[in-house]
Amino acid sequence: MTERVLVTGADGFIGSHLVERLVREGYAVRAFVHYHSLGARGWLDHAASDVIRDLDVVAGDIRDPHSVRRAVHGCDVVLHLAALIGIPYSYHSPDSYVDTNVKGTLNVLQAAMESGVRRLVHTSTSEVYGSAQRVPVDETHPLQAQSPYAATKIAADQLALSFHRSFGAPVTLLRPFNTFGPRQSSRAVIPTVISQLAADRRRVRLGALSPTRDFSFVDDTVGGFLAAARSDAALGEVVNLGTGFEISIADTAKLIAEVMEMEIELEPDEARLRPAASEVDRLVSDNGKARELLGWEPTHRGREGLRAGLAATVRWLTVPENLSRYRVDDYGV
Repeated sequence: MTERVLVTGADGFIGSHLVERLVREGYAVRAFVHYHSLGARGWLDHAASDVIRDLDVVAGDIRDPHSVRRAVHGCDVVLHLAALIGIPYSYHSPDSYVDTNVKGTLNVLQAAMESGVRRLVHTSTSEVYGSAQRVPVDETHPLQAQSPYAATKIAADQLALSFHRSFGAPVTLLRPFNTFGPRQSSRAVIPTVISQLAADRRRVRLGALSPTRDFSFVDDTVGGFLAAARSDAALGEVVNLGTGFEISIADTAKLIAEVMEMEIELEPDEARLRPAASEVDRLVSDNGKARELLGWEPTHRGREGLRAGLAATVRWLTVPENLSRYRVDDYGV
């Protein structure tokens, strides 16, 4: 393919998987990674050699408009994933989230308009809905920020939509529901459970156990990004990416233990709890719009689909080299 695609946040969990898929499908890919004095490129440092060989890696900072402008120049499609995403850290350093998630998105939007890109896919999050007021949650559900992180994502979403309405920016908003899979941060619940069990900790420490989530395997989320980049029908639209299957955190942990054929005892950890009014109690998606506008459906559906995705994640995370990257006994925000 002749199209050049820029992926911001390419060094992260979803971004690295997306880069690999794009390269292997024949796109010319530019990977925008966060500049690091050691030259580290996040998860791309562990990508397959055939991916790295064909990759244009650009280091910079999403908060710097000049850096973003240089990265966007010459690209036809921008897939914007760069963001601060850890909810606990947003309680600690909300200013960083405004700079990265809001100002960073503004930089991408302005650069995309200047360069005349064909499509800009902006990454939202199901956290913007807050605790579900009705289920399944469709794209018309009210927005409710229950954390500083969610507030900055709502602001970024609205900026992106305003550029579409005001200037005709070719924007599509994707709203993934709780993506999981290999390379996910240990802050997330699924790698937290797997890594503790893999390290032979039978008493697994978690935060709130009753909230429900709609977990999407990373391969499905990546497929949603590719479908959005190709869909004219999705211009100016907000589109959920989720499975429509709801499961509690406690039952997710038990399913992981079942996959790993291990016994598990759940131990409450106060440090992992959100403030009461900040906890999102229930999330489950309506993905009808994705089917209609993108022709997208998750391949990992229902309990068995979740189980298959968990098994793939377990296989990856229990490789000693991968497990060693997770600080099992150290919970950090």
